[in-house]
Formats: sequence, structure tokens, C-alpha cells
Amino acid sequence: MPPHQETPTPAKSIVVPFDAGTSPTSLKPLRQHEVPERWHTVDRSAHAPHIVAVDGEDGEEWAAAALVTARPRTAYLKIVDVVGDAQAAVAAVVAHARARELAQVKWEGWTASPEAAAAAGFAPLRPPLTQSQDATGPTAGYVRWLRDCVVSEPPYYGQTTHFTCGAVTALVAQANAGTLPREALDRRAELTLWRDATNFPACEPVGLGVAVRRAWPSSPVVVHLDTDRPVLLDHHPQNEQEWRALLQRESRTDAGRIGVPIDPRHLTMDAIRDAIGRREQVLLLVSLDGMQGFDVPHWVLCHGVVPGAVVIEDPWANAATGDTWVDAHLLPVPDPSLDTMSIHSPEGFRGAVTIGRRRLPIRPQRHGTTASRVADLRPVTGARGAGPVSS
Repeated sequence: MPPHQETPTPAKSIVVPFDAGTSPTSLKPLRQHEVPERWHTVDRSAHAPHIVAVDGEDGEEWAAAALVTARPRTAYLKIVDVVGDAQAAVAAVVAHARARELAQVKWEGWTASPEAAAAAGFAPLRPPLTQSQDATGPTAGYVRWLRDCVVSEPPYYGQTTHFTCGAVTALVAQANAGTLPREALDRRAELTLWRDATNFPACEPVGLGVAVRRAWPSSPVVVHLDTDRPVLLDHHPQNEQEWRALLQRESRTDAGRIGVPIDPRHLTMDAIRDAIGRREQVLLLVSLDGMQGFDVPHWVLCHGVVPGAVVIEDPWANAATGDTWVDAHLLPVPDPSLDTMSIHSPEGFRGAVTIGRRRLPIRPQRHGTTASRVADLRPVTGARGAGPVSS
């Protein structure tokens, strides 16, 4: 990501809550700019929708306005749309975000052109390879970092089922590390890795770590799980907990057999930051309660850090709240928020999988050249099933 640009001092602005059922009186003069219907088609109330507006010359009517939302407990703002003077409205949103000491502003590309975004200091996001199941979002999006930072941009891949988040985060991590070709990130790869990792239907930490190691033997893998009990089973009936617990014990046996260490210590936020600093990828099991309002275990990828926040990839977006891939991609989450999200009740455990930088094998020389290493970039067939491959 390029360093942020300085923003001109915005005109006098105002911030007001947005109610989808009504429109502020001052917004009426902007109707000529076709306030988008999508402002009113979903219930955005869970994402604190508000309007950042710029006063006109008379001080009574608005010259521009932006609809702004954000997931709770995060460190960004998202511009859904702008009406009126786009540059003035965006400058007001950036100033609003700076005043709140946030890390980032995003802009959905429903109506924003690349030229307008660039003029406001925004960089284009890579278009998503897929969008998550049932999600709808713009084909383009833009980001502006508000702090000096360099964060790599993984490909965005939205999970195509409700249960393959663990497999998707592992695939995206390997694509971000250069271990998996971008073109190999597809639904076949998603479902194949999930099949090897699943505890039916969830992926628990040990099973996921074992599946990653089987798929990419040259990638160092460590499972972090501060309990020796089976996890993610409480919502199942007792008779179904038993066989899933047996499978988790088998995963631990498999981990010992193929050399995947299981670290029983509590993984701290400092340890997550240190791992990212070593260019490791951290698959972290979180609850969606903080960001989405329901306590469901969910895997995300931690791959970057900025002052005060960890940058994650979330393979799922909640269309019912106006959430899109633009929210879920390059998402900064403050350390205290992520710390709380990743502690799972009732056991109070934390689960994660770290994937280190792959170890390249020493290949013999052939006719004075190094043997091709392309095969090492592809997942291999595992003991319990094929690893993900490109279709």
C-alpha cells in the first residue's frame, strides 16, 4: 500500500446518525444527485450508519454527503456512497476518521470512479476472486491508510459455503506467502482442503493444522491450543459430541506422527504480532459476536500489523447488514478487540495455527541448471485425501 497523502482541510462538516426510514431535511437538495436506493434497502443499523456532510455556502443546505458505516470493534470507516461534491465529502470523512484515530478509510466502488478515488488519495483494492455465499458487493473498492504502514494485500476469496472458513483462510495464507499460485485458489481447492481438515462441519485447530501440513509439507506449521479437551462441540447433541471428540483425538495422534507441534500455551497478542513480524501467517479462531452480533466460531487470517491494530482477512461478509468484501478485506482490528474475539466460552480457550515461511528443498543440478521448483508451489496429495489443486 502506498503511504497516505495529506488531505486538504475540509469545509465545515457535520456528522449525523442515518436512519434508513427517513432522510435528513438538509439532504433533500442533494436528491438531484440521485441518492442511491441501496442506502435504504438493507438494515445497516448494526454497523453504526451515519452521514458525514459538508455545509453549502449558505450554511443551511448540504453541498455534499457520504453514507459511512463500519463493523463494530474495528479501526476503519467505509464510505458506501457519496452525493454532491465527492472530493469535499471524502475529505470530510477522512478528517472524521483521523479525529477518531482510526487506521483506515475504505470506499465502495458502486459509483466511485478510479480517477475520483485516486484524486482523494485512495488506492484500488484487488477485485475479489469470489464473494462469500449469499453476499453482494461492488466489483471495485478502494482503501486509504491513515497511518504510515506497509501492509501486503492477499487475494480476497469469499468462502462459498457456510462452513469452509478454515480452509479458505489457509489457502489465502499460502497464496499471500507465494506458496500457492493465485489461480489455484478456487472452489475445488476450498472444498478439498476442508474435507481433509473438517470435524464435521467445523475445522478445529489441530485438524486444520494437520491438513495444512499434509497439503504443504515444506511449510512449517504450529498449532496453538491452550486446552487438551475437544473443542467446538457444545452446540452438538451429546451422542454427536462423542464421535467428533474421537476424531479430534485422532487429529492429535496424526499431528504427533507427522511432526506438527501443539503449543499448549495461551497465544498472546504480542506473540501474534511477533509471528507476523517474522512473516508468518496466523490463522486465528474468533467469535463473530463482536463484529456481527452472533456467537459463531469463525476462522480469519492475521497477516499484517499497523499501530494499534492487526490486519485480518475475513472470508465471510454479512449481506443482511450491508457488509461486503470491502469490509472483510484488509480489515484492521484493534488489539484489545481481537484479543476479546479470540477467547471462546465456556472453556475460555484460544485456538490458532501459524504457518511459517516454506523451506525450499535443495534440488540436484540438471545440465547446469537448477531443477524446476514449480512442483513445490503446489499442494501435494495427503495421507487422508488429496490436497487442494487447481482445476
